[in-house]
Amino acid sequence: MESPDNIIDVRNLTKSFDNRIVVDHINLQVKRGEIFGFLGPNGSGKTTTLRMLCGLLAPDTGEGTCLGFNIITQADLIKLNVGYMTQHFSFYKDLSIYENLDFIARVYQLDNRKQRIAQALDQLRFTGRDKQLTGDLSGGWQQRVALAACLLHEPELLLLDEPTAGVDPKARREFWDQISMLSEQGITTLVTTHYMDEAARCTRLAYIVYGKLMAEGTEQSIITSVNLITWEITGPKMSQVKAQFQQQAGVQQAAMFGNSLHICGKDETLLNQALAPLVNDPQYHCQQIPTSLEDVFINYVDEVPDNFSTNSTMKVN
Repeated sequence: MESPDNIIDVRNLTKSFDNRIVVDHINLQVKRGEIFGFLGPNGSGKTTTLRMLCGLLAPDTGEGTCLGFNIITQADLIKLNVGYMTQHFSFYKDLSIYENLDFIARVYQLDNRKQRIAQALDQLRFTGRDKQLTGDLSGGWQQRVALAACLLHEPELLLLDEPTAGVDPKARREFWDQISMLSEQGITTLVTTHYMDEAARCTRLAYIVYGKLMAEGTEQSIITSVNLITWEITGPKMSQVKAQFQQQAGVQQAAMFGNSLHICGKDETLLNQALAPLVNDPQYHCQQIPTSLEDVFINYVDEVPDNFSTNSTMKVN
């Protein structure tokens, strides 16, 4: 039974292209007011899922609602009431900021267009820049234009597809400050991202790999549920050390993080035995560290081909 607290509630969504399953029996619930992070590697099915949620794609199988509307029979109503921001900037670069927003307002047949546009410009700090061509804006400011366009019709739900990809760190922080502010106003956001610092700003997360939903929960609950023990190693010839440890008993994964190597496992005894030669070698600095969300997600990707079966999503609170 669907909960009135869920602004998105879908079950067993499946989508295939050219006989290849892109989204595989996904169940997803997003509560009103959440900032829900949707994570996964390129080609994992994130964008396809968003397009099914907002009515742009019909699922092959599955059912559910978005904004209370049936995703199959009421797709047109979803399109009118959701704010969907595509991965790539899709507005007219030879038009000004104001002209682009006015065009979108006319498409939605909105009343009080000038008032709505002025409010959007003020909210996203475009005051005095409304006549600037969007093609002359940096990537960060173009994304603000796209967000402003999403907000003109006052949607309850924003679906943002990698909104900060290719944007500099300062612009990313400012964009996320806007998302947090919108959340405080009661707007729900489902956002796809590759950045772990952005994931940490989400209320809850879901992780998708090869079209399959691997885990759902808060950042800490997902980390805790995996039971990974993580060591950080620094020293010479780290690429050779990584290759050596990938074959060691007790080592779940070995991955480079900048100049250091993270070695993870679930069996503490076996992992300590594998690490003993490095721990006792003065060339290397070894320390156990808290497992990060990125460690967990690398582990998911490594495990999927061997032992993941449909509908085995781990859901943690």
